[in-house]
Amino acid sequence: MKAPLSWLREYVDLPAVTAHEIADRLTAAGLKLEAVTSYGYDVKNVVVGEVLAIEELQGFKKPIRHCQVEVGEAAPREIVCGATNFAVGDRVPVVLPGGVLPGGFEVGARKTYGRMSEGMICSERELGLSDEHAGIMVLAEGTPIGADVVELLGLRDDVIEMEITPDIGYALSIRGVAREAATAFDSAFLDPADVSPPAEAGPSYPASIADPTACDRFVLREVHGFDPSARSPLWMRTRLTRAGVRPVSLAVDVTNYVMLETGQPLHAFDAAKLTGEIVVRRAEPGETLETLDHVVRKLHPEDILITDGSGAISMAGTMGGLHTEISDLSTDIVIEAAHFSASGIARESRRHNLVSEASKRFERGVDRELPLYASWRAAQLLAELGGGTIQPGVTHAEVEVEPVRISIPSGHPGRVAGVGYDRETVIRHLEQVGCTVVAGAVAPADELAAKLAVTGDDMLTVTPPSWRPDLTDPNDLAEEVIRLEGYENLPSILPPAPAGAGLSESQRLRRRVGRALAASGYVEVLAYPFVGERDFDNLQLPAADARRRAVRLANPLSEDEPLMRTTLLPGLLKTLVRNVGRGFGDVALFEMGLVYRPSQDAPATAPVLGVDRRPTEEELASIEAALPAQPLRVGAVLAGEFERSGWWGKGRAGTWADAVEAARTVAREAGVTLDVRADRHEPWHPGRCAALYAGDVLVGHAGELHPRVIEAYGLPARTSAMELELSRLESPSAGPVAAPAISAYPVATQDVALIVDAATPVAAVEAALREGAGDLLESVRLFDVYTGAQAGEGRKSLAYSLRFRAPDRTLTAEEASAARDTAVALAGERTGAQLRGV
Repeated sequence: MKAPLSWLREYVDLPAVTAHEIADRLTAAGLKLEAVTSYGYDVKNVVVGEVLAIEELQGFKKPIRHCQVEVGEAAPREIVCGATNFAVGDRVPVVLPGGVLPGGFEVGARKTYGRMSEGMICSERELGLSDEHAGIMVLAEGTPIGADVVELLGLRDDVIEMEITPDIGYALSIRGVAREAATAFDSAFLDPADVSPPAEAGPSYPASIADPTACDRFVLREVHGFDPSARSPLWMRTRLTRAGVRPVSLAVDVTNYVMLETGQPLHAFDAAKLTGEIVVRRAEPGETLETLDHVVRKLHPEDILITDGSGAISMAGTMGGLHTEISDLSTDIVIEAAHFSASGIARESRRHNLVSEASKRFERGVDRELPLYASWRAAQLLAELGGGTIQPGVTHAEVEVEPVRISIPSGHPGRVAGVGYDRETVIRHLEQVGCTVVAGAVAPADELAAKLAVTGDDMLTVTPPSWRPDLTDPNDLAEEVIRLEGYENLPSILPPAPAGAGLSESQRLRRRVGRALAASGYVEVLAYPFVGERDFDNLQLPAADARRRAVRLANPLSEDEPLMRTTLLPGLLKTLVRNVGRGFGDVALFEMGLVYRPSQDAPATAPVLGVDRRPTEEELASIEAALPAQPLRVGAVLAGEFERSGWWGKGRAGTWADAVEAARTVAREAGVTLDVRADRHEPWHPGRCAALYAGDVLVGHAGELHPRVIEAYGLPARTSAMELELSRLESPSAGPVAAPAISAYPVATQDVALIVDAATPVAAVEAALREGAGDLLESVRLFDVYTGAQAGEGRKSLAYSLRFRAPDRTLTAEEASAARDTAVALAGERTGAQLRGV
């Protein structure tokens, strides 16, 4: 919201303070300051001149005039000008040599087109008044010659620009900002909506409300005999421009001006283009409307429409229809002012991706009492400036709405702030906001107020003003008291730290996993938890895959991603693609987050319960049944070099083995040893996919992604990934982790090389060696795989290093050899392994 200071001063008796001081007070009151812009302070030496003579210069490609201009000096000034919209005798603004225009543009005397030009005749845009630059600005007849144009036209002004949050829609108007300024400076406030419409003398243009949930007040007034050629006055165009609204025509400018002034959006219809009664209703299936931006819009059944006998003529509170717009021939105008459903307009605006100045106000909440007064104010301006006649009568369709009454203990604002506010202070600030306050509670006292009350508090019944629809409960009122008393007066006191046992085991595990993956070279990312059907297709998931069953959002941020994720991979893969596209080809990423897995028999939607009472056990159970399971997962993806190359030598590209090792890294932090088994599972490559088990529990998969997945997402070749369900690793690691016993005796190392079939899983051989070696085995490590001619066709050689150690003695060579032989024997029995060279 841009508020010119001169406009504010019309409605609030501000002291002699600067715009920055006013902005500081408004900021302290909760209105976020964006900028303070000054106009006209750099302009100087601009005076009123009268055109005495005009000589048309010939021989140039465009019209050039040499003018004699009287500026109140001893002799007229000679000025060369290219505009043709003024004549002899007109009064015009003139910049004399040495003068300065907005933006620091200096004007001097110079020879041009063969004549001397001592200054410049100005347009409105050159003076910073509006965007009008079609011709010279012609001043009113009788304007004093030589008068200072800066003072005459009020060129100097400051504009305070604020960002208005959704809860204070009333501040999207000069009326709202002026009210806050009056409160901040304790000054008198003149309400611009304080006009006195004549008594209703029957209806104006016929209208009715067909859907009370869409609109509860609808007002129409008529102005006949309007001059469509009448131009908006300079003061109005200047204010609109500085408030950020482009002047269009008098009828449109008046509706915009009143909207900015009061906060009530208005719309003007050409009465000659209306047919039959105007009705406010919801859209019908298949209905369309061509709006003022020349777009034919397919309407939704929840859209709020203004219609007549021909059908839809306006998207209520958002944009008017092209068929009934005001044109250069419109002489009879119907002014519409209404109070529409805030949530309905918000959904309509987002549904059509159509945000207007009107919709921004309606969706934040507009004063329900304004339509009668704002429509009369607009009718007066149209009659005064456009020569029209206000027709007697007004159409006023209304749905009765019960006013909001809030019970609040007088001590509640003080308890919220942690500062004692006496009863008089609370009442005074609530009345400054515009509330009506009476002693006692609403009968019967509502449950929330009763809970907030403490011994010694007296109850107050507060009726918020019509322009504050955001005030709905005691905490809203408490915030108003604290805000007006001054946030800066709240003491800074650190809250006491509650007693506790620190982080839970689950939280500790998450931190350990994050640190371990970061130490392994992975970078953590946070992706949006939203996916679309296209992601499931790109992952090559079968039609019956459980991961395709996802929770659908009621109001998604993007129609392309309306589902909650059932796997972490889409977000990780999109982030990887984004990094590669920006020149980072060697990437290793990980993410920890929830996935959402609805059960097959879950209801389609969760029940919506009221807030007037505690839900019953059955209602809570129905909500729980509708909620999806939300396990915690950790995922990782890597592409390019995992070990970087440099002056020290070649690097190493990341492979499926690194993805499996990332899973092992996670499992080690949980105190779990993973069993790695070959598997076929989308989206991984069927020959390079590992299923990861903790005991008999499947906890995830890792490996190289399928080439079709890589192509669908545009990933680098041989991209690998892993995904683990961390929730399934938490229960085995519950409780304190026991420290391993460390033996002080030396280790005995035995190496074995085993020949097995090429298709034999390495994990099966290792498991047999571990079991066969017994308790003396400290570790087993595969250090070589050989598939050459010496191993035999269809065979491979696996070389293992076995480390044995006893906790209470030094092992003999015979003991270590016996343990090794037992391990080799069991491996041979289970996998057919034979010692190499035997």
